[in-house]
Amino acid sequence: MANGELLYHAAGCISCHQPSPDLKTVDAAIPAGGAPLQTPIGVLYPINLTPDPETGIGGWTDLQFLNAVQRGISPEGENLVPALPYTSYAHMKPEDVLDIRAYLATLAPVKSPERAADIPAEPLIRRGIGLWKWVGFHPTPWTPDPAQSESWNRGSYLVNGPGHCQECHTPRNIFMALDSSKAFAGGPHPEGKGRVPSLLGLIERGRYTDAADIASALQYGEVMGYDKLSSGGMGQVQRNISMLPETDIKAIADYIASLK
Repeated sequence: MANGELLYHAAGCISCHQPSPDLKTVDAAIPAGGAPLQTPIGVLYPINLTPDPETGIGGWTDLQFLNAVQRGISPEGENLVPALPYTSYAHMKPEDVLDIRAYLATLAPVKSPERAADIPAEPLIRRGIGLWKWVGFHPTPWTPDPAQSESWNRGSYLVNGPGHCQECHTPRNIFMALDSSKAFAGGPHPEGKGRVPSLLGLIERGRYTDAADIASALQYGEVMGYDKLSSGGMGQVQRNISMLPETDIKAIADYIASLK
């Protein structure tokens, strides 16, 4: 459960699964779902992740949870919109994903019924996602690089798996799949507004002085004077990362500092 709580924060689950504004008595830190999420194809209402058996995931099996998180398949067999970044979570160790489920099972159950997405021609879109998976979804497990340090490999896992940083920081090709030839080079924001900056050469470009500086920025954000980290698109990301152990924050910084 402890590992699950850590990875829950690394994966930024609360950022999308915030409780609906209608749930006025529910703590904002509980992933009861229902808050609107704007996407290029319409508005989604992420589901309730609490263990409520009727409206949450309390009745799900481990296999159903793994299929949703790592394969984008709902318990009903529908293709999930990849706003749930299963394209990155697919690289995680299945046991880590189940640890997240174990942590979620410790939360207080909340009644928060699922709300249908506001997507034009939704059945057609979901069928199209099934076709898109043939070209845009590559569920290859993450593997360590023996030439790199333990910290670098831990950072690589957190960034490319649960952290799903490429989902925003890597541009997409004509098929809306991540363009691996331009990994972390930045590009249009996935919500359709503005651009996401490049993570390449942050030290060489003078954005940060070294990996320790990047770690401080991720841990403390604008409280310590780092620009554009605690607000805007990175605000919730920085808050989630700040809840990780310092060793993991350092590992993420070590990996990001190596991106050229």
